[in-house]
Amino acid sequence: MNQDDKLIDLTAERAKRVHDLNEKRLNEVRQAFEQAMPLGKAKKKPKNKPKKR
Repeated sequence: MNQDDKLIDLTAERAKRVHDLNEKRLNEVRQAFEQAMPLGKAKKKPKNKPKKR
């Protein structure tokens, strides 16, 4: 093993950690929002036939 195998890219690791923290916070906010304002299932609008004149 040479020295390069042991090196860790700290910038990439930090970016990954920050991304994971942001993703966790986003999911928590999303869950809180869904509890406060639950989204109902989308209702399909019936297609009306054009009126004859």
